[in-house]
Amino acid sequence: MHRLLSGSLSIETITVPISGLPSHLGGIKIAQLSDLHYDGLRLSDRLLSQAIAATNAAQPDLVVITGDHVTDDPSPAPALARRLASIQSRLGTYAILGNHDIVPASAKGYITDAFTLAGIQVLWNQIAYPWGADLPVVGLADLWSREFNPGVVMNQLDPATPRIVLSHNPDSAVQLQKWRVDLQLSGHTHGGQIVIPGLGPVPTWYQTVRRWVPRSLRRWVPYMREDCHRVVKHWEWAQGFHQVGPNRLYVNRGLGTFPPARLFCPPELTIITLVPQPVAAIAPAIADHRSVLATH
Repeated sequence: MHRLLSGSLSIETITVPISGLPSHLGGIKIAQLSDLHYDGLRLSDRLLSQAIAATNAAQPDLVVITGDHVTDDPSPAPALARRLASIQSRLGTYAILGNHDIVPASAKGYITDAFTLAGIQVLWNQIAYPWGADLPVVGLADLWSREFNPGVVMNQLDPATPRIVLSHNPDSAVQLQKWRVDLQLSGHTHGGQIVIPGLGPVPTWYQTVRRWVPRSLRRWVPYMREDCHRVVKHWEWAQGFHQVGPNRLYVNRGLGTFPPARLFCPPELTIITLVPQPVAAIAPAIADHRSVLATH
């Protein structure tokens, strides 16, 4: 059933040039997972196992998980953390929290404690230095949290220093244009979850279509409910790589699936390779490749 709802796991492989990246860090590899929604309904054990196995097979230097580990109840977090503890990387696993991870208020501490016990470092308005001072990793509070205040964190860094920023909601890229962000890694959107070939994710054009759907039917049609537009403002950033002002944003489609299902929008594991880019270069050359694993 989960296979019908979510489709096959897709491994997206991108190479991102980073201005000022020291040569000794060229070729480092980051694996990104996002939006697991581990609650027994939105993510199958088979898909999670497959994503973990594929992550380990990629032999990343670092693994990041960009929020929404659970859905409405934090109680599955310890079991999830034990599963994620089997992820292997040279420098460990870092995670941030999404909007589903901070409600109720006690969820934030509960999930953080469970992940910490499993050896996963949760960043909440914090900076980590897995590669030392040459390439810090910034983990921000969720955009919808009262504690989202990127200036407090970003202003601690020298503008000349390259950095990776983890921020669950891609809408935060608007505020983050005030600072240097060599690569922002986000999730939250599930890639739009339903994609029409040639037109893109449904949410990018649902406002136009919505006017033709009778009000009585909107609650039964994906993205037609009154509150769906609040999920994210910039649906044009629903998935993949984007240039936002001077900064770069990559949005992972996530693993979890909400009803009714995914369509032409498979769950995703992202493998990111960083390479040095000359300071004078302007446009990044992004190599994008895709491979798909069957979920039997």
